[in-house]
Order: sequence, then C-alpha cells, then structure tokens
Amino acid sequence: MLYYLFEYLDKTYDLPGAGLFNFITFRAILAVILSLFIASVYGKKIINYLRKKQVGESIRDLGLEGQNEKAGTPTMGGIIIILATLVPVLLFAKLENIYVILLIVTTLWMGIIGFIDDYIKKFKNDKQGLPGKFKIIGQVGLGLFVGATMYFHPDIIVQRNIADPGTETEIIAKGPTNEFYVKDKAMLTTIPFVKENEFNYSELISWAGDNYKSYVWLIFIPIVIFIITAVSNGANLTDGIDGLAAGTSAIIGVTLALFAWVSGNVILSDYLNIMYIPNTGEMTIFITAFVGALIGFLWYNTYPAQVFMGDTGSLTIGGIIAVIAIAVRKELLIPILCGIFLMENLSVVLQVSWFKYTKKKFGEGRRIFRMSPLHHHYQIKGFHESKIVTRFWIVGIFLAIITIVTLKIR
Repeated sequence: MLYYLFEYLDKTYDLPGAGLFNFITFRAILAVILSLFIASVYGKKIINYLRKKQVGESIRDLGLEGQNEKAGTPTMGGIIIILATLVPVLLFAKLENIYVILLIVTTLWMGIIGFIDDYIKKFKNDKQGLPGKFKIIGQVGLGLFVGATMYFHPDIIVQRNIADPGTETEIIAKGPTNEFYVKDKAMLTTIPFVKENEFNYSELISWAGDNYKSYVWLIFIPIVIFIITAVSNGANLTDGIDGLAAGTSAIIGVTLALFAWVSGNVILSDYLNIMYIPNTGEMTIFITAFVGALIGFLWYNTYPAQVFMGDTGSLTIGGIIAVIAIAVRKELLIPILCGIFLMENLSVVLQVSWFKYTKKKFGEGRRIFRMSPLHHHYQIKGFHESKIVTRFWIVGIFLAIITIVTLKIR
C-alpha cells in the first residue's frame, strides 16, 4: 500500500526520495527490517497472549532428554511468522503482481490448515489434530490452484533466446546472431549442472501426438501438487527441536530470494545465462519479509524455546518455499536446497517401511534409526539439541551454496 502511495507522490508531486520505492532492493530492505521488528517486538506480545490462553504444547514422553521441560510452552507461534511476513508485503509489494498474489494465497491457505490442526490438538483435546487425509486434501487443493495459475495465467511467462520460435510465440526482437528474443508460455524448468539446462515438461508427453504441448498441464499440475505436498510435510517433520525448522527455512529463503532477484532482472539473467522470468523480481519483497519473520521468530524459538511454531508455522513455511521454487523454475533444485527436509522425510519413510517389512518377514519389527525423524535419532545418541540444530544449519548452508553455484557451474 505504501508502494502505491509513494508512487503517486513521485509522479504527481515529484516528492524527493519517493522514487526509491520503484527499486526492488530498497523495498526489500524495508520489508526485512519491518518483519524483523514485528516478529521480535510484537512476537513477545503474541507469546504472552498464547500463554494467557493456555495454548501450551502437550508433550508425549518419548524418553528424550529435556523433553518434559518443554511441556506448556506456547504453540501456534506460526501466527508470528505469518503476520510478520504479510504486513510488510501488503505495505511494500506490488499487490497486483501474480507471483505476490500466489504467495499471499499460499500463506493464508497453509496457515489456516495448520491453525485448524493446532486448534484441534489444543482445544478439542485430540493429540492427533486434523486427520491426515484432510491435510492432504488441503495441500492437493493448493497445488491444484498454484499449478493451474502457473499454466493458465497470461502474466506467467519466460523470456528467452531461441533459434526457431515457430508461429505461436510472441517475438520481442531479433538478436545479433539471428536468434529470436521471445516471450514463451512454455512450462519450463531448470536442470542443475547441465549446460543446456532448460527442460520443457511437455517433452514428457511428446508421444501423445502432434498437439502434445496442449496437454502439458496434465503433467505439470500433478508435479506441482507433489512438490507442495512433499515440501510442506518435510518442513512439518523438521519442526521437532528448538530452532531447527525456522533456521533451516531462513537459509533456504535467502537462497530463493537471490534466485527470484536474478531471474526477474533482465541484465543479471542475461549475464548468468539463465531464464529471464518477468515479474518474479517482485517476489524478492515477499521472500525478504519471510526471511526476516523467520529470523525474528528465532529470537524466541532458539533453545530453550519460549514458543513453538506448531503446524500453523511449519506447514506454511513449507508451502511458501515450494511455491517460490516452482515460480522461479528451480523446483528440480529442491532435493539439494531443501536437503534437510528431504533427509527428515526419508528417515520417516525408511523407518516405517523397514519396520513393516521386517515385522511381516520376521514377525518382529526392526528399525534403521533409533527414532525418526532424523534429528530425534541424534538426540537419543546423546547429542544436545543445540548441537544438532547448529550442525543441521551448517549442512543447510553448505547445500544452499551448492544450489547457488548451479547458476554458473554446468
């Protein structure tokens, strides 16, 4: 909203300094400062309110060190992350931008699902919370909405250089070596570490006949649904010890902010020889607000935590990360960038699968890990949770660096 006010003041009255709001970097700085302020200052007020309403975490005795001391710690702290993200976005971002709209919808959608789950756990005395099938339905619904929007919305395009644009592609200009600069609606993504790294999802159904490109949505939308469901569940599983999910997500967020900024900048994308995706630069404001909210939340969530994010926060941050990665056409980098989420997810899948298999074959279930998700395995081995979190963060930073270097190393 402030963006539109200062844009008006700049154009109408030529107000000194108002033109700064035209720069994404300036608004991104304001967004991260404001989100940090909201999360760290007003976050305390929200925590006190949750404590007053006795929205405390019920702890199952799993035999983990320091576990019982966490009983009664306020949960639903994801509300802090959501508010500290959305307020700066509403003030500083271009709200008509389709990518910003997608991210706002994602935040509210997943936040509501997580809030319902936390509410049932606390106020309905049901430790299972929202049944898993309803969570999946909500995640699939969001994936369907995001996938359909990505495919059908006219503002979601890529701009690239190709030798033969055909007759159905909008040509912008002709390059110096007879290539064409075109606006393309193709459902493209980026394959890491490959020289010719653009992949069109329509190639997966090239066997379907001459009009196969018209049916790419049959492939693309289910892929989007799978990614959103997997990443949001991965973030949810990672939220098991103080500061782990928030810190890991902040590292991922910084990386995605860089991708959104360079992908939406015609000069930088040309220099790095990556897809130029018009309008994605505006997502930088949302992502910096998101990162600021996570870091501000960490002020109260690091060991010993004064608040837990609950499913309100973990499902939301997973959904946001997934949608950003899809929007900047870097979803194939998720296994690297979100490697912590992947490890946590896989540890649960492997543990459950192996237990069921061995129980069926030997009559007795056996385990790969002492406990899953993976961070609990290390807790039982005797590592303090602060050390586990810090080392997971270090791994997350390492994975983020690998992800960033894919911009140039092919």
